[in-house]
Amino acid sequence: MDIRNVKIDVPEGTNVIIGQTHFIKSIEDLYEAIVNTSAHIKFGIAFNEASGVCLTRKDGNDQKLIDLALKAAHDIAAGHIFVIYMQVGFPINILPAIKETREVVAIFCATANPLEVIVCETEQGRGVLGVVDGFSPKGVEDERHTNERKELLRKFGYKR
Repeated sequence: MDIRNVKIDVPEGTNVIIGQTHFIKSIEDLYEAIVNTSAHIKFGIAFNEASGVCLTRKDGNDQKLIDLALKAAHDIAAGHIFVIYMQVGFPINILPAIKETREVVAIFCATANPLEVIVCETEQGRGVLGVVDGFSPKGVEDERHTNERKELLRKFGYKR
């Protein structure tokens, strides 16, 4: 067994969601979950099949984001993994709909941070063990940091 990390490109202004699902219909259902939640979000999805012809399926409404999702799914190369790249919105806007998609079994991350996926490779194939999302903590917030956090949430419209 070989364990490696796969660096995932997360361009400025872009968020990525990586998860696991289990059925060829997932690509259509994930697409519908996103557009039915927020029609203005730009996104691309890639999904790695784990049986049959084992293709990487793709969809979305922005070719650049579709291409990023395809590259990430190809680099991860684990079966039943999906990758969603998105702009003009945040994962918090679509995650409930993604999680409610019947085929989805896990969400590994939803982030705009530097990202690495920890992958295990066996003779059979690859699987995702987890992710490294951003950096390690550097301390505990004080009152100034608390106020900055609350201001940021207000700026994004999540607090009054």
